[in-house]
Amino acid sequence: MAKKTVEKADTKSNVKKTTKKSPTTKKTTKEEVVTSTTTTNNEHKEVSVVEERLKSLYGLQKIMSKIDEIKILRGDLPLEVQDLEDEILGLKTRLERYNNDIKDGEKEITGFKNAIEEARLKIDKKTEQQSNVVNNREYEILSKELENLNLDIQIYERKINETTETITTTRSEFDELEALIQDKTADLTVKKEELSQIIKDTENEEIELRATSKEIEATIEARLLTAFKRIRKNARRNGLAVVPVERSSCSGCFSKIPPQRQLDIRLRKKIIVCENCGRILIDFEMTQE
Repeated sequence: MAKKTVEKADTKSNVKKTTKKSPTTKKTTKEEVVTSTTTTNNEHKEVSVVEERLKSLYGLQKIMSKIDEIKILRGDLPLEVQDLEDEILGLKTRLERYNNDIKDGEKEITGFKNAIEEARLKIDKKTEQQSNVVNNREYEILSKELENLNLDIQIYERKINETTETITTTRSEFDELEALIQDKTADLTVKKEELSQIIKDTENEEIELRATSKEIEATIEARLLTAFKRIRKNARRNGLAVVPVERSSCSGCFSKIPPQRQLDIRLRKKIIVCENCGRILIDFEMTQE
């Protein structure tokens, strides 16, 4: 009987111990639930942050695309105006050079004419001296000097003719160039008026768009913004840095996107770029939100 009593006592003790451990088990279960909930909340928070970043980048892309459309509306006019201004500046520089060449040529002709006058005065003087010489030697010396002076006059006259021809040619080119500058200036005036009108029509819209883009840029971290601008710069054809996945392909370069990668993009847990073109990828549904 005593032995059975002891066994019963032990059994009751074990039951009590088991009963005491039960609350601990329940407490552990609650902690696991709390931990699981916290992890889930963190994951949702992380997804939310990445999603907001993607939305901000896509929003900035839409604004920049509208600004690009305004630039396309202007077409090549800004470049044409700049090219014409540079061309006219170059033509005016050449015109100034022609003008200087003409002035220099005229100065040279004046110098040649003065030299001819001096040579003729010397000839008159030498001729008078020659008539008063007393021996053949002096006469021959004066004759040689007169011959040289006459040769100098011929050389000066030839140079005057050559310089005159050069001046005539240069003046002709000067007149043609001046007329060309007038035509180019008229074209520039017309193009500037066209560009001014287009800018006037789109100026307010562009100012608003640029202000909005600045506001969005302020919400994007510097690293992402730098990457966004770099991608846009590299995508010169259309300036798209953020593109949706359409028909299982990147809508920027049309490269196929693997199914698993498409799933990651739809989950919006991380920023994913196209392996082919480097553009930031978003799911198509985001473009409809």
